[in-house]
Amino acid sequence: MTERYTVISSDGHAGAPPHEYREYLPARRHDEFDAWAQNFHNPFSDLAGSNAYRNWDSAQRLAELETDGIVAEVLFPNTIPPFWPSGALVSPAPTAADYERRFVGLQAHNRWLADFCAQTPGRRAGIAQIFLNDLDDALGEMRFAAESGLFGGILLPGVAPNHEIPPLWSDTYEPLWTLCEELDIVVNHHSGGGLPVFDVADPAARAVMLVEIPIYAHRALWALIFAGVFERHPSLKFVLTEQGTSWVPGTLANLDWFAGRMRLPDAAEAHFGGEAVAKLSLTPSEYFARNCWIGASFLRPIESTLCHDVGIDRIMWGSDYPHTEGSYPYSREALRAAFAGTPEPEVRAMLSENAATVYDFDLAALDALGIGPTVEEIAQPLLTVPEDSSCNAFDPTAIVRTW
Repeated sequence: MTERYTVISSDGHAGAPPHEYREYLPARRHDEFDAWAQNFHNPFSDLAGSNAYRNWDSAQRLAELETDGIVAEVLFPNTIPPFWPSGALVSPAPTAADYERRFVGLQAHNRWLADFCAQTPGRRAGIAQIFLNDLDDALGEMRFAAESGLFGGILLPGVAPNHEIPPLWSDTYEPLWTLCEELDIVVNHHSGGGLPVFDVADPAARAVMLVEIPIYAHRALWALIFAGVFERHPSLKFVLTEQGTSWVPGTLANLDWFAGRMRLPDAAEAHFGGEAVAKLSLTPSEYFARNCWIGASFLRPIESTLCHDVGIDRIMWGSDYPHTEGSYPYSREALRAAFAGTPEPEVRAMLSENAATVYDFDLAALDALGIGPTVEEIAQPLLTVPEDSSCNAFDPTAIVRTW
């Protein structure tokens, strides 16, 4: 029997075409939706081009992923729900004036996603969206997700600095963390949220925004650590996705240093953080090793050398399908670039076992499908990169590396 890797992508994106959301809206919203849809302008080329079907065509999506060696995936949103100004990952939080209609659109997406995942039982872990404007509404959507089979958990929105919505370290969210732990709901935090306002008409501002997108996503990690969320909820699962991997070791070392200084009564750092760390029984790196995982899309060759520093059991590889910067249709090549020469047990952990643990996939059932690249194939170093791929998993200056 040929030995294969079962590949679960920790980072996929899906959503309905705008007109399909109509049936998931209350009837009283249909006229309003028709007016919105008539004036709707899609700002994203991957949602308007010939490949847009990949977001919602279940059979085609499944066929393409299987050809690419991927048997299952975790699904973040991608298309634009009714009444939203842009896609979920980059939209600012609703204002008081548009919250109600935006929330109705959010519910439409969650219900469409539940139906989409039901078409391939056990192979799609859908992630429900929530807003933080109204905690009761958020808790309601979390219960819906748990009851309807969206076992990917929730997408935790980022909160921009000095926003009117309470920051993530606020005690306001204690009922949210409690329910997540109680129902074993995974808390996912994807890059793109929590950004302050940038003047995107300015070329330098656009460049700075791109560089800082992951930084504002990382902030959720230290917010939850120093707020004591992981201390009070030791079984909470927190996943940081599409934010890179190489930042983790240095950041954890820095957080540990700060936490240590905050515990010294005479240190200046204790004046700022002493009261917070006094409530913590572990170091930041220990909380990360217990509560946190990285959705690694992508694991660039230079980051592969740091996997042990991050933790082999903390990393879950992702393809970012169907984004144009994703690894499709060269996921096998991306895996070779990242994992050639890596011990087989470690590759299995990062390609499927960790994701199965976090998202409760039935790994035995997925293994039985026989879909995935062979162990021998992935062991072969990638010497040349696909010329027509813009995926940053392919770094021609660092493809060949040793452990």
